Amino acid sequence: MTDHFRYDLLTQQALRGVVREVLDEVVKKKVLPGDHHFYISFDTQADGVRISDRLRAQYPEQMTIILQHQFWDLAVTERGFEVGLSFGGIPEKLGIPFEAINGFFDPSVQFGLQFEEVTEGQERQAPANVQEKAVKKKRATPAVAAPAAPPVRPPVAAAAEPKAEKPDKPAGSGEVVRLDRFRKKK
Repeated sequence: MTDHFRYDLLTQQALRGVVREVLDEVVKKKVLPGDHHFYISFDTQADGVRISDRLRAQYPEQMTIILQHQFWDLAVTERGFEVGLSFGGIPEKLGIPFEAINGFFDPSVQFGLQFEEVTEGQERQAPANVQEKAVKKKRATPAVAAPAAPPVRPPVAAAAEPKAEKPDKPAGSGEVVRLDRFRKKK
């Protein structure tokens, strides 16, 4: 059976809209409310990503930024966002299309989204080794743009890696939503 509506693409667009709305709200309020802060992972090779050559050389595949205390000039458009961050004491302006984002996590409320790469011409059937492929893809070294904080491996990137043991979840804890969970398996 053919999915003429491409629910997988529609769902990802809608969830990227959540990220856009959250960032737009931060722009309107001019501050992150409460303890909210965001880990945003993105594909540095995606169309429209604007980062310096220095950062692209350091993070050739994936990068994770943290929007918490030290960021400036956050601007949100329909297609993406721009933000100023400091990397090793050097200020940088990044431009990130929403389509390039592959992970979003707000640890203050344990909310996370993980996106997979889906294109218009791509087959809907997921390969048998989807989890293995996701683990390999997520092993790229993330960047952390929070100079005052020690380097931290963001939870979004760590969520796809195999764990030695799985601790019990406390009641009401959040989880990263993986879109392939909802796909019809053939």
